[in-house]
Amino acid sequence: MTAPDGRDSPSPIGPLLIWQQPHPIFYAELAYLSQPTAATLKKYQTIVQETATFMASYAHFDEKANRYILGPPVIPAQENHPSRETWNPTFELEYWHWGLKTAQKWRERLGLKRDAKWDDIIQKLSKLPAKDGVYLAHENCPQTFAERNKDHPSMLGALGILSGEKTDRETMRRTLKKVMKEWDWPETWGWDYPMTAMTAARLGEPAIAIDALLLDTPKNHYAANGHNYQRPNLPLYLPGNGGLLYAIALMANGWKGGPKKHATGFPSDGSWTVRAEGFNSAIFSEI
Repeated sequence: MTAPDGRDSPSPIGPLLIWQQPHPIFYAELAYLSQPTAATLKKYQTIVQETATFMASYAHFDEKANRYILGPPVIPAQENHPSRETWNPTFELEYWHWGLKTAQKWRERLGLKRDAKWDDIIQKLSKLPAKDGVYLAHENCPQTFAERNKDHPSMLGALGILSGEKTDRETMRRTLKKVMKEWDWPETWGWDYPMTAMTAARLGEPAIAIDALLLDTPKNHYAANGHNYQRPNLPLYLPGNGGLLYAIALMANGWKGGPKKHATGFPSDGSWTVRAEGFNSAIFSEI
């Protein structure tokens, strides 16, 4: 939601979102994994450095608790949270951790010393917020599965979109099953279904992954021209298309730390026959 000149477009939400901030590091890492050369490092090193510098400056250090906190104000990827009452959204914490760790890898690849400030944040970043054995939308949201069970169930992305180094797998498994059962699916968006599928796949729950991709809900439909239709004034929603492609690729080719077998994200009971070709295994083994 930024114009070519860097100005924010009019929005009460866009300027307070942070979940997209690590994206340039993610894209740069994909480029490097695809072409691990000095030329790739040189091309994107400034983008990676400046992105990580902002991320480090945004994290607030709570001296009393000896931890770094994200927000407030902040609006998480699940946009139905008041910015002044929101801190430490689950997905954003995981992405901050991943982004700064990856930026440090770039410094090492370039022959530079690790940034001490970034390492301090990586080590002291707040734990992912959980209550009653499941992850919350953010630290100040005990009502995640009651009043706030609409829009993106973005806590799933911490182990789904990402490889989930800060996550506890069983806590995420309980979260996944609770989301599937209690989320208000008609009030979700096109990329929520592939995100949920990736979480299920990484947790070894391929049947749930398929159920998520095939959820019969209004915004999980595709028009004859291939567009992910959401509503009359939003007849195409590219995050839905991109999310579906990403989820299918991950389920077909595997992921970092996952089983090394064909189509590991699909059920192995004979109900699916999967043929996949052309994926770069060097990328999927690290993402």
